[in-house]
Amino acid sequence: MKEFKGFMHGVNLGGWLSQCNHKKETYDNWIKEEDIKTISDWGLDHVRLPVDYNLVETAEGEYKEDGFAYIQKAIDWCKKYNLNIVLDLHKTAGYSFFSGYSENGFFDDPALQERFYKLWEEFAKRYASNGEMICFELLNELTDPSYSDPWNKIVKTVIQRIRKIAPVTKILVGGYWNNSFDALKDLENPYDENVVYNFHCYEPLLFTHQAATWLGETMPADFRWPLQSKFGDYQKETIVRINAGCANFTRFNENDSVTEEYFDTIFSNAIQVAKERNVILYCGEYGVIDQADPEEALKWYQMITKILDKYNIGRAAWSYKGMNFGLADKWIESKRNEILKLM
Repeated sequence: MKEFKGFMHGVNLGGWLSQCNHKKETYDNWIKEEDIKTISDWGLDHVRLPVDYNLVETAEGEYKEDGFAYIQKAIDWCKKYNLNIVLDLHKTAGYSFFSGYSENGFFDDPALQERFYKLWEEFAKRYASNGEMICFELLNELTDPSYSDPWNKIVKTVIQRIRKIAPVTKILVGGYWNNSFDALKDLENPYDENVVYNFHCYEPLLFTHQAATWLGETMPADFRWPLQSKFGDYQKETIVRINAGCANFTRFNENDSVTEEYFDTIFSNAIQVAKERNVILYCGEYGVIDQADPEEALKWYQMITKILDKYNIGRAAWSYKGMNFGLADKWIESKRNEILKLM
């Protein structure tokens, strides 16, 4: 498959300019220049930078120069330490993957869509001149499949408008079910050769999100789940702890468990779509919660990255620090160097 040159081994900067307390104190302190140097010293080639519209827009849609300055600072630091950067719009006015933010109406409201188009035109005017070191990710994690048709129309329009300013900048597009690999088939064919299909993978969710209390009352803080539990048990417990829609283990023998072949199987549809459409495939998020056993987290990384390598798929782990998945944090210290070699 086509290689995403310069974007093969990366990490997310979650919690800095997105999913954060949108205050100057956060912007000035969560990520600093020394963190970017650390990521470069880790041997990675890029970062994915999630940003919320709140960073650069007022509630009324007026632009905030101080917010754009933080993006520019990230770009400047990445240049200094030879890292590339994916600029990811993690939340736009009217839509967020997280319902708790109460952003609604984007897929039905032409005014909110126009605001989205203009913001991307503004990003393109400000940052496309950085050349191949920057890519644009249009929007993070659509949720409901009902968004698929309007999203395809929005994608075509926004790319057309970006292309008038940035004709060759790589643009990342993902599908519903939170950037599911199985949703890529419902994206329209790539607008041009510089479009990249983007998916996320936290499978099996029962393992990577054990004790993730934000999933609801059925996922308590003391819940633990061994990685190589039987698929039959995964199926039953996923229905109880998460929901039936995430219980997709019936295609496997109920007495078998997770190996690298599991990832080869679940990625197969996405890989086929990418080959048929001759499009680059990229995994913008993958990782294990900090409540998991570090040895098991390492095993998970060994399995998934072997298949990502097999198909030449670039990726960015979630996340550099904090956000319940931090690779710079103490919980994974004993296995960090081994994981970094895989990322």
